[in-house]
Amino acid sequence: MSRRDLLIDKMDWLTIMLYAILVLAGWLNIYAADYDLEKSISIFSLNINSGRQLLWIGVSIVTIVSIMIIDYKIYNSIAYIFYGVFILLLIGVLFTRKIGGASSWYDIGIFKFQPSELAKFATALVLAKYFSDYNPRFNHWKDVLIMAAIITVPALLIMLQPDAGTVLIFLSFILVLYREGMSPLILIAGIVTITIVALTLLVAKWYLVVGIALIVIVIILFKKEKKPKFILQIIGGAVIIIGIIFSVEYVFSNVLRPHQQKRIQVLFNPGSDPLGVEWNVTQSKIAIGSGGLTGKGFLKGTQTKFNFVPAQSTDFIFSTIGEEYGWIGSSILVVLFTTLFLRLIFLAERQKSRFARIYGYSVTSILFVHFTINIGMAIGLFPVIGIPLPFFSYGGSSLWAFTIFLFVFIKLDAHRMQVLKW
Repeated sequence: MSRRDLLIDKMDWLTIMLYAILVLAGWLNIYAADYDLEKSISIFSLNINSGRQLLWIGVSIVTIVSIMIIDYKIYNSIAYIFYGVFILLLIGVLFTRKIGGASSWYDIGIFKFQPSELAKFATALVLAKYFSDYNPRFNHWKDVLIMAAIITVPALLIMLQPDAGTVLIFLSFILVLYREGMSPLILIAGIVTITIVALTLLVAKWYLVVGIALIVIVIILFKKEKKPKFILQIIGGAVIIIGIIFSVEYVFSNVLRPHQQKRIQVLFNPGSDPLGVEWNVTQSKIAIGSGGLTGKGFLKGTQTKFNFVPAQSTDFIFSTIGEEYGWIGSSILVVLFTTLFLRLIFLAERQKSRFARIYGYSVTSILFVHFTINIGMAIGLFPVIGIPLPFFSYGGSSLWAFTIFLFVFIKLDAHRMQVLKW
């Protein structure tokens, strides 16, 4: 049996099948989102998004074949070089022409490239490389600072574009660090911080400060052994929380741009701007709700056909599923993605090398955060921050990047038994 036949046998065909189903379903729904009843343009026409997406699907297939041909060891070898190249590209893109208020794209004729998409891939490779080469420990500050720098340097450069949505995706690497031994207290601290921020936006800050002070007093009074160290820890924690409360207002007013402020405001105060920032989400929810249990059928969504939902083939592609396929179709989509995530976790856990395992968890975490935020945007749980649904939303750079992400891991998994030869 040839090496090619062995590789084909060892490839995870369940993951590949899930990928193919999601890409095909996404392509059909991109066509549905842009379908015009009067013009009835062919799904293959390059004048509409579905036709252009088909070209990118072709590019992705060529990319998949290339990944399978290339020696799997190269991803470990070029990690630092690849990371450095994309750091330079992220710096360079800051000097390009702004599109939609952000310098995020290299526009070369008919070719447009968004380096932040593959910067996530480069970061995943370097994080896996660093862990596999140096075995860093979370109780050593030097190791922690290096890990933090690997993640935050590209994130900060992307923030300068500015692209807050993509920056949030970099937080997914925290899940990878947790798998590799990071203290759960950091995750808990993150959840507490998010909760405090949300409460600060909902409740007057002085009510929160008084409430925290009362909680501290009650804890100290009812604690039987009032050791000075314990009291200092409680007071120190309260001071940090109060600092977060006061910093939220400053960040909201001085760091966030006006449209970002409005998106957050309507999230916590529904109905405050129904014809402005809130229009997208409102129309998306109407479209999803109008689908009912079984949906209106393929190409029969009225919200879609009359262009009520802006960016329906990109940020709000999920609303097309909800309207045309209803609750059942939406549930099937969620089940497909959930199956993919669980399968990727299984594949990551069976890796023989730390490099492949960490990279596999990076892929899973990034796809999961994209999925969660995108659907959360469509149903009004998260502010609109321009995050595509993996393999589904229209966009060449995102489809290409997600394909590379996934199939590099499939390639590594197919060679998992050869790890001792690295």
